[in-house]
Amino acid sequence: MTAELKYLAWSIVLGVVYVLVATGLSNSQRGLNWNVGNRDGATQPLTGAAGRAHRASRNFQETFPFFAAAVLAVVLAKAGTSQTALGAMLYFWARVLYLPVYVVGIPFLRTLVWSAAFLGLLLVLSGLF
Repeated sequence: MTAELKYLAWSIVLGVVYVLVATGLSNSQRGLNWNVGNRDGATQPLTGAAGRAHRASRNFQETFPFFAAAVLAVVLAKAGTSQTALGAMLYFWARVLYLPVYVVGIPFLRTLVWSAAFLGLLLVLSGLF
């Protein structure tokens, strides 16, 4: 298995962690009855760490499809290089850092970590050009 595919697999696991953290913090704020209910009517917006975890999870879900597509395209094209492997590693580890940095609420570091993940995505994509 290529390094890119290994980081893709671990990124899938990480995506599940993002969802579980966001759900857990949401439940702590809205309550279990809201989570298991029909969710009809207006919903109070999430605040604090719960809101940040929800936004971090949505952000992961926005970038992950591009990462997954880039990795799969690189692997299918047999275009993997040390640079694409580095990109996959950078994407994954930056995304590992992104969740706690965002949930704790460190704004400038959050942007820096997001930028590192985006750079990783671009490095993977560069294998196709």
